[in-house]
Amino acid sequence: MNITHDQPSILAVRKFERGSVTIGDEVIVDNVMIFRDEIVRDVPFACVTAAKEQDLEELLARQPEIVIFGTGWSPQLAPRELVFAMARRGIGFETMDTPAACRTFNILLGEGRDAAAVLIISE
Repeated sequence: MNITHDQPSILAVRKFERGSVTIGDEVIVDNVMIFRDEIVRDVPFACVTAAKEQDLEELLARQPEIVIFGTGWSPQLAPRELVFAMARRGIGFETMDTPAACRTFNILLGEGRDAAAVLIISE
C-alpha cells in the first residue's frame, strides 16, 4: 500500500515586471488578490491610499494570518484606519512595493503560512 501526502495547490508568483505578474502559469495584467489556492480579480481600488476595510471584504472573509499589500513600483503607506482595522481582526498587514510583495508572499507560502497578497500591477 502506498501512502501519499497530497499538498494543496499553491499559487506562487513566478515572475513580475512592470505591467504584469505571472502567477502559476497565468500572466495577469490587472490588480489582483491572491491566496495560496485562488486568484481574485476585480480589485475595487487602484492604490493602497484609497483602500478601505470594506474594499477588502472578500479577503477578510478568508481570515488570512497576514496580508501583504504590493503598492506598485513605489512604496506607499496605507491609511491608518485600514491598518487599525486589520490589527483589530488580528491580521498582520504590511505594505511594500509589488516586487517585494511578490517575493515576501512566496516566502510566506513556502513557510506554510496562511498569507494573502493584494498586488497593484497597473500604475
